[in-house]
Amino acid sequence: MIGRLHHVEIYVNDLKKTKEFYTWFLNMIGYKEYQSWDLGFSMLLENTYIVFVQVEEKYKNIKYHRCRSGLNHLAFYGGSKEQIDIFREKLKRKGISLLYDEKYPYAGGKGYYALYFEDPDRMKLELVAEK
Repeated sequence: MIGRLHHVEIYVNDLKKTKEFYTWFLNMIGYKEYQSWDLGFSMLLENTYIVFVQVEEKYKNIKYHRCRSGLNHLAFYGGSKEQIDIFREKLKRKGISLLYDEKYPYAGGKGYYALYFEDPDRMKLELVAEK
């Protein structure tokens, strides 16, 4: 139990868009809505949860960029290679921006079967196939 991630908190520019995106995506991989309040919500899987909070207006003009200092991306296990392929098709149908799609499924290197895409604030997300 020591060292296991407890939660991650992410500030977002548009809570409504973020909630629509993440409840859809995280539900697909087993998360359930945990808490909800006017300026945020959280999603839970077992004992780990992810919190999304509406950024204050005075900070909205400072856009997130994964190449600056700070969080680069979140990576989740997505099941088998076949399940990753199914997730890819679902993301494409929803018009979600796929990253490195020309190198899919080995953009992370030979033998590393993964899908990369962006959330509404352009944070990189990754679904990795279990070996």
